[in-house]
Amino acid sequence: MAVYKVVEIGDPVLKEIAKPIKEITPNIIKLLENMADTMYAYNGVGLAAPQIGVSKRAIVVDVGEGLIELINPEIIEVFGEEKDIEGCLSIPGVQGEVVRAQKVTVKGLNRYGEEIVIPAEGLLARAFQHEIDHLNGILFVEKAENIVRKGR
Repeated sequence: MAVYKVVEIGDPVLKEIAKPIKEITPNIIKLLENMADTMYAYNGVGLAAPQIGVSKRAIVVDVGEGLIELINPEIIEVFGEEKDIEGCLSIPGVQGEVVRAQKVTVKGLNRYGEEIVIPAEGLLARAFQHEIDHLNGILFVEKAENIVRKGR
């Protein structure tokens, strides 16, 4: 498919609340595929549509267990909390410690319009929370402590 340039901090699309996807069209399928290609090309573990300049509620995640595509994802359950280091493709060279739920249950649609519910913990739970934050115009640095800037 296609690899897009990842939008970086300062671009207004990253601060917008992304629009819900009302219908899964061939263009939405293509968006998911291009997002996955872009995520892999940048060696990321997750990507939200706003990160490629598209204000739509779609995310892709792969923490090493296979690709997960979610349309209109929402967190429906949280449990516990833990602090860990995060980075973001839209904020290159920056890392910080972020407190997030230890376990989450996420609900959304797959590319076929079927509702799926995914219980997640560890890195997968963190990736879901990070990417869903993007859909709500929230960047990890707004929640992070001990921010460290590294060379690009």
